[in-house]
Amino acid sequence: MPKVDYALMYVTDDSIRDDHSFFAILEAALKGGATIVQLREKTCDTATFYKRAIRCKELCGTYQIPLLINDRLDIALAIDADGVHIGQSDMPYNVARELLGNEKIIGLSVSTTAQAIKSDAQSADYIGISPIFSTNTKTNDLAKPLGISGLKEIRELYTKPIVCIGGIHKENTKEIIANGADGIAVVSAISKAEDAEAATKKLKDIICKTGTN
Repeated sequence: MPKVDYALMYVTDDSIRDDHSFFAILEAALKGGATIVQLREKTCDTATFYKRAIRCKELCGTYQIPLLINDRLDIALAIDADGVHIGQSDMPYNVARELLGNEKIIGLSVSTTAQAIKSDAQSADYIGISPIFSTNTKTNDLAKPLGISGLKEIRELYTKPIVCIGGIHKENTKEIIANGADGIAVVSAISKAEDAEAATKKLKDIICKTGTN
């Protein structure tokens, strides 16, 4: 598997139903320096998800940025995405790996230290600490935020890349990277920004500067 840069993951905003706006923001994030994209659709039907996935793959391909599909292995397989991101209640990791093969990326959400040390997490290509801080983007079945202390604890137990998501913005990105995360995943910090490209560039700049300290 090629080396993947998990520094800045843009997770698409499924509250944006207008395709023109949706893809304009995605391209702005790609132009601004997003290093990986996760297509997340929780409410639309399968046909709509598939159509968006096809366009996302084309756009990410233009910028040579990996595309992950959130939860839906069928969509990932249908469009030959670069991988999937799954949660604790989604398809079991070993089944996902068997279906996708060894060349695809599989990320797994973890909300506790106990989950991070389980074999599924240890086998995944990366884990997503979710949530690191409180967030308004995803409200259903949200675990208690792990915070920086939780990140530090998991960093001592996990040797592969760690991506944090939840309540992340330009004011707390430096602290997250400085305390062991390999990257951040954001939704509204980009999708709700007045200038999505500029917001992405700012986050990327903070990550790069922190990572070199």
